[in-house]
Amino acid sequence: MHIGPGASAARLTGRAVVGERPLSGALTHVTLDNGHMVMVKRGDAPAAVTAEAAGLRWLADAGTVRVPAVRGQDHHWLVTDHVPTGPPSARAAARLGRALAGLHASGAPAFGAAPPGGPEAAYIGRAPMRNAPGDSWPHWYAEHRVLPYLRAAVDAGTVRPAEAALVEDVCARLPGLAGPAEPPARLHGDLWNGNVLWGADGHAWLIDPAAHGGHRETDLAMLRLFGCPRLEQILDAYQETAPLAPGWAERVGLHQLFPLLVHAVLFGRGYAEQALAVARAAAAR
Repeated sequence: MHIGPGASAARLTGRAVVGERPLSGALTHVTLDNGHMVMVKRGDAPAAVTAEAAGLRWLADAGTVRVPAVRGQDHHWLVTDHVPTGPPSARAAARLGRALAGLHASGAPAFGAAPPGGPEAAYIGRAPMRNAPGDSWPHWYAEHRVLPYLRAAVDAGTVRPAEAALVEDVCARLPGLAGPAEPPARLHGDLWNGNVLWGADGHAWLIDPAAHGGHRETDLAMLRLFGCPRLEQILDAYQETAPLAPGWAERVGLHQLFPLLVHAVLFGRGYAEQALAVARAAAAR
């Protein structure tokens, strides 16, 4: 028997539901009988719900960025606080930059480390993502973040084998392209503009993480990939708090290879062409 978002919210929070407003096929805004408003999200798979809930808790534990509190979960549903939104202000952008620096500095046990309680077989959006730990960022990034999606794109015919060789060459050269070694950072992991909510309280809130241990430049590169309001103010505040290593701006494309190939797998050739353009630029360095 199918149980809808309202009934699931009531069961998981222990409160009666007095209002429901569907926002998409997977997301519903629910009002509880105490006036509290929550978001109820249906996961594509049990591991996706577990991974997202564990990621939100791990980010919250850092005590830096703002994320909606998890109010309940099961194998199919995730209930989190609703975040009232407002305009993206300069003050909120600066706060986000400083908070991201603090989040990254809070660290992770290894590159690829899953959040406590999170599964190794996780997700980024609707794409599977494996959280397998590694010691060397260039080798780990190639093996677990770039090449799996490149192979999937080739298998789907989205990337041609001859084109894949270009990306594979960049992966082989990553140790020399990656810049100075850094310790594993605690990443949001899917930090595109749509996962940044500009709150009515004057803070930016982060949602829908694919959290794991990684390189801090990856989160920042993803913010730039699809455009983010007040990005330069975010980056300026980040740099004032935790300066990035020299040459970071030239490495943005390397860090964008991962999300671009994920999007190529999910959405097709246009993103594959962007990934190949990034790879060509990296190969020319």
